[in-house]
Amino acid sequence: MILKGIKRAVRSSLHRAYKRVQVDPGDYLQRIRRTYGLPIQSFQEMFSVPENTVEYVAEQTISASMKIAALEGAGLGLGGMLTVAPDIGILSAVLLRMIQKLSLIYGFEYSSDEEVAALWVAAAAAAGIDLGRELLEKEVVERFVPRVMERIAVRMSAEVAEKWSARLIPILSGAIGGTLNYYFVREWGRRSRIHFREKHRLVRTQMGVRTMPSVLHIAPPRLPLQ
Repeated sequence: MILKGIKRAVRSSLHRAYKRVQVDPGDYLQRIRRTYGLPIQSFQEMFSVPENTVEYVAEQTISASMKIAALEGAGLGLGGMLTVAPDIGILSAVLLRMIQKLSLIYGFEYSSDEEVAALWVAAAAAAGIDLGRELLEKEVVERFVPRVMERIAVRMSAEVAEKWSARLIPILSGAIGGTLNYYFVREWGRRSRIHFREKHRLVRTQMGVRTMPSVLHIAPPRLPLQ
């Protein structure tokens, strides 16, 4: 019963996050340009940015998401298992926003149906799901996304049920909640980063893009980019 309840919460949270939590590409472009001093006019130009710069920005983005998830988990963790549902809701939003940002950082926007489908393929990769043949059968987004979302919900609910059981410990539930969220986001960030990095390198090779000078100045962000 608990696992089914968590699965429903995850599915509902992913659906709400998909509909309401979106990173605005134009706004985010301006923010990373200011924060990292990137001389780009569009995210497509990330393919000409030195790869170590792209990796640095991706690393900082994942790190910021981990910290936010940890703070949120520590706060809601004080409620033990009673606050698992709202915790899952916020965690889902943090995860999806992180994946959207990583997609943009690696040069992949999501304005068309095909790009949206590709974004959810990345989300599945972050969840550790291999869609296999389903990639060859990508129909319209309205049908494809819910199917992928269901697969992610099954995997995520299993991980949540396994890890969040530790929150039954009364006094330590806050610290445990923060720690669990921290490492949960770190793992999803690691897997999604591998996914986007491979795609990014493939495009760079196919385009034969010349990179910008490696003397590009990168200033550490003053605030997390959320």
